[in-house]
Amino acid sequence: MSFLTRRKSVEAAAQAEGSHQLKPTLSWYHLIALGVGAIIGTGIYTLTGVAAGLAGPAVILSFAVAGAVCACAALCYAEMASLTPQAGSAYTYSYVSLGEMVAWVIGWSLILEYTLVCSAVSVGWAGYASGLMEQAHWAIPKALLAGPDAGGIVNLPAVFIALVVTGMLLVGTRESATVNFVLVIVKLVALAGFVALTLPHFDAAHFHPFAPFGYGAHEIDGKKVGVMGAAAIIFFAFYGFDAISTAAEEAKNPKRDLTIGIVGSMILCTIIYMVVAACALGAQPYDVFSKSPEPLAFVLRQLGKPGAASLIAGAAVVALPTVIMVFMFGQSRVFFAMARDGLLPRQLAGVDRRGVPVAVTVLTGVIAAVIAGALPLSDIAALANAGTLAAFIATALAVMVLRRTRPELERPFTTPVVWLIGPAAVLGCAYLFTSLSAKTITFFFAWNAVGVVVYLLYGRAKSRLAA
Repeated sequence: MSFLTRRKSVEAAAQAEGSHQLKPTLSWYHLIALGVGAIIGTGIYTLTGVAAGLAGPAVILSFAVAGAVCACAALCYAEMASLTPQAGSAYTYSYVSLGEMVAWVIGWSLILEYTLVCSAVSVGWAGYASGLMEQAHWAIPKALLAGPDAGGIVNLPAVFIALVVTGMLLVGTRESATVNFVLVIVKLVALAGFVALTLPHFDAAHFHPFAPFGYGAHEIDGKKVGVMGAAAIIFFAFYGFDAISTAAEEAKNPKRDLTIGIVGSMILCTIIYMVVAACALGAQPYDVFSKSPEPLAFVLRQLGKPGAASLIAGAAVVALPTVIMVFMFGQSRVFFAMARDGLLPRQLAGVDRRGVPVAVTVLTGVIAAVIAGALPLSDIAALANAGTLAAFIATALAVMVLRRTRPELERPFTTPVVWLIGPAAVLGCAYLFTSLSAKTITFFFAWNAVGVVVYLLYGRAKSRLAA
């Protein structure tokens, strides 16, 4: 069978090979918490300011556009996750529908996405942590609190948190999920407090002019601005539900619980994003707080509430690691699935007695820490978005292909009006991809060019389907 056309069987269960088997330990509420833990994070605590600087008050529309595209993709993910409850997410979905070559490209893109998300959130966490350190008058050289782009040497707090989360994941899947659940509650309480404190200061005048940079995406000084330009960055704030699908093998009742986790977390988080962004914009002009690395805490300080600002920053410091945890979890599972299929060295698919893939978890953590220590948040987020958009397109195509080629399959969840939702997800993601900066798009294709070479030299011959 040609490597361009060979596919895994939809019916084929994940190989139960002892040391290459993940343990089912997660319930539906763990999965919803994983989704909320991933979605509610750097996007709302940090990227709200970045995106407001690109779109002005019209960033509200940017949230709506990115949320609508993600909702279409989420419905496709829910169908594929319930149909194919295996580790690997979009990589696995591509493997059973679009073929091994496409699956490799998507898996390679997911490695880019998840690793860079871990790095980006580490940088976002470091912004809040550094603010608290300065308030406490800790004698830490500023050169160790920022990467080279900001005039420093290394962003040491970002490196620190990436490695700490790596250590937490090595403890065990269920234990990590329980910690995540508790921290998600802390995060939601903090955001509710922000809304309550800013609502009395809401000023509609801050929404004029509404779209100072226009509605389409156009480039200024190497950055795409406007509503769609901001949407391409804000997109980073919404995804996270796809990380739930990487936990498919570890769900106790995947055919039911994956759908609850994916759709439930997406609906809940979209509402939270819209409300918090509106309150921030109503409380302070966008051009004031958009320059801060900790915009929500900055808004509260400007309102004369330094104590509340410290609490919000403290909550971010405590809760943002949940995002790193979920995406590092997801990356390790995609890496695990690719290694188990033979496309990467199979030694990387080994798990310990607690069901944790130790080698890929450590590898992910170290790479994420190095990137976080050196690169700026906006560049990392944009690059992560490129990989995610490719995965979303592949998942929507997978749903439509299997509807045509395998209509007889039992589907515990079916994407409603699939011939509208599927194309909408593909076209929406493709448009957001073109709204990314030229530098980001170039790097994405360069990354995948390297990936294709790796596949042709190693994965093509080592694949378990090559025999």
